[in-house]
Amino acid sequence: MTLPSELAAYLDHHPDTRFVDAVLYDLCGTAIGKRVPVRDAAKLWSGGVAFCAGITTLDALGACWDVNGIGFSDGDPDATSYPLPGTVVPVPWAEVPTAQVQIAPAPPPDAPHWWFDPRAILASVVARFGELGLKPVVANELEFYFVDPRRDDRGRISPAQPARLGRAPEAPRVLAFDKLDEWAGLLAEIDAACLVQGVPAGAATAEYGGAQFEVNLGHLDDPVLACDHALMLRRIVKGVAARHGLEATFMSKPFADQSGSGLHVHASLVDDQGRNVFDETTPDGDRLLGHAIAGLQATTYDAIAFFAPNLNAYRRFAPNQFVPVNTSWGYNNRSVSFRVPMGGGRARRIEHRIAGAEANPYLVMAAVLAGFHHGLSNVLEPTPPSTGNAGEEADPEMPLRLWSALDRLEQSALMARYFGPRYPAAYAAIKRSEFDAFMAEVLPREYDWYL
Repeated sequence: MTLPSELAAYLDHHPDTRFVDAVLYDLCGTAIGKRVPVRDAAKLWSGGVAFCAGITTLDALGACWDVNGIGFSDGDPDATSYPLPGTVVPVPWAEVPTAQVQIAPAPPPDAPHWWFDPRAILASVVARFGELGLKPVVANELEFYFVDPRRDDRGRISPAQPARLGRAPEAPRVLAFDKLDEWAGLLAEIDAACLVQGVPAGAATAEYGGAQFEVNLGHLDDPVLACDHALMLRRIVKGVAARHGLEATFMSKPFADQSGSGLHVHASLVDDQGRNVFDETTPDGDRLLGHAIAGLQATTYDAIAFFAPNLNAYRRFAPNQFVPVNTSWGYNNRSVSFRVPMGGGRARRIEHRIAGAEANPYLVMAAVLAGFHHGLSNVLEPTPPSTGNAGEEADPEMPLRLWSALDRLEQSALMARYFGPRYPAAYAAIKRSEFDAFMAEVLPREYDWYL
């Protein structure tokens, strides 16, 4: 079989490649797909790879709950996925030489895309900005912990201990260079893997928690690609950590007494001339920035279930933790939900600070951009900017429990307008089923409290 040009060019540079991983991401952002021997890899391009169409509805256990007829009810049909151009890259942490290619399902015959595919949902939201003559420019920031793979006798985890012994691993040392030095080898390996895979990783910083770090990704005018990169980064971090006998977690709150991990989204809008429409030096910069922020304020509570997708994610929300607990906004203020960072002019943007690090980036980005679009389309006006500590008190209207957030999402006409009429209810049903499965087993603390 004649090799497709992209694969042939890759194998010319990497002739020892033995396998090709055909990768896409499920609802929880887990990399799934098939590993194909390189001798059969050309078939990925000629005939695609088929597996169940509802694969992007799998929950944290990889379970399909037959929601809205996806699964048992419709006979669990296959969809055929094909490689996305330009995505063949090495997998540097693999034990044997392996390549990776991202795949996406071909649409069904009667629709432009599978209605429950998060990546396609984001693409449909991005397309709406064409009506406004605008294009989003976005970047993601992801926080994570390195974790000791061993559990204590109660199944609890602890931050990983660096190879260079010193302070206790849980010691908080935000922005500390000695912490970066302790983990320099692993962080450098992550950066190298990002470079090899074309993931635009920037600065790595030490965060508040022990063995907690943040990696910033570059700004792109393609939000779908930016979220592809965020998911690739999560796989890179986990893969490199595993190669060193560690685990990495993007859980929102892996440790009750340490800081949580977030997925922060930076976003601006440019016109057809590439000019940032939020630029305060232009006549409409402040006005358009205000409309976008007001749109976020109007839509955020409906979308909390996308930003915080499981029980653990709600442990992150608490007053006085630099974690949003209302819809405040402000300039150069980390206590708000929607921050306008320092750096104006062409760099002026909004930082959305609500989502947990384990949230699905496609859905998070779709919700953020839906807020932008809603505010601009309806010429909404924001509240006055907050100064001082805006996170001192939680808004009682903010759904800060999983069940209330799912109820709010399911009832949201706004989210249905942007995500599709069936998706909010389907997502809510999946997450309720996941939660019910989680609660089906007696938890160790129940014996301590109620025996």
